[in-house]
Amino acid sequence: MKQPRIPPIIPDIIQTALSACDGTVFDRREACPSCGGELSGYDRKKKQFAILMEDDKKRPINVFVKRFFCRTCRAVWFADEPFYPDTRIGSPVVDLCVTLATTMPFTRAAAYLSQMGVIVDRGSVRNYVRRGFLDIPGADMFGIRLPLSIISLFEIAARTGEGIPVTGAEALAACGFPSARRAAPHRPVPEEEGDQRDKEDN
Repeated sequence: MKQPRIPPIIPDIIQTALSACDGTVFDRREACPSCGGELSGYDRKKKQFAILMEDDKKRPINVFVKRFFCRTCRAVWFADEPFYPDTRIGSPVVDLCVTLATTMPFTRAAAYLSQMGVIVDRGSVRNYVRRGFLDIPGADMFGIRLPLSIISLFEIAARTGEGIPVTGAEALAACGFPSARRAAPHRPVPEEEGDQRDKEDN
């Protein structure tokens, strides 16, 4: 398969958006989601938000998420964070995978991600699409549809300046979270549909 032609500004937008979250701290949750009880700070966990390719080297983008202990039901909860449930990568990356895969086969979407400097394999792209997340808002930029979460993060990063991580509140707003409100499933993509698109692309 030929390498996709992507305007150079697109990888710049995506890399700037995701890099802006490197070191961001998420440390707020109002109450226990289970019983509504009062929460106490428990500890803080580092989570991988994205993996970028820079100068032929992998660069992990990590965030820090506070955990809370409920004094009533004794459950442990993460702070509000831009991650979909049961995923191990930031929601803007998932948004990007799903947005690309709605207009092209999984294999080509993975190739586009590689050209954009975002490390996600074809199998993960397929799995995210089949999870059936809510419709992800996006906008066409230079002939490529990008999720609004990426565009919003880029706009914040452009305002704050290079090397300064966005705040947790800014990142959550850009990504449209808390996550529990965005994870409701809709029609999953049937397995044969995505595979058929891949066969046609090959």
